[in-house]
Amino acid sequence: MTGKAKPKKHTAKEIAAKIDAATTSRGGGKAGLTDRTGQIKGGHAKFECPHCKITAPDVKSMQIHHDARHPKIPFDESAIVDLHAAHTSENAKIKPGVRGSYKK
Repeated sequence: MTGKAKPKKHTAKEIAAKIDAATTSRGGGKAGLTDRTGQIKGGHAKFECPHCKITAPDVKSMQIHHDARHPKIPFDESAIVDLHAAHTSENAKIKPGVRGSYKK
């Protein structure tokens, strides 16, 4: 139990995590719209549902979506549209987060 007037110290791990969260883009909001829709080569949304055009990062997530939203239509893995196939080249590196700033 700590005393009344003793301030709690922040750990180096906690400070580093705050800096990382402040300077790395996680792809949310308007800035991450192209990332989520798969229009850039490093985007998260890789697959698109052929029925309702919603995006998902992997086949398992797309199958969960399909079972929940389209239960009457049988799931066909070959019908899923791969958004990254049209936008990436073989030598491009895919990065999930884009470093925004090195300013601390």
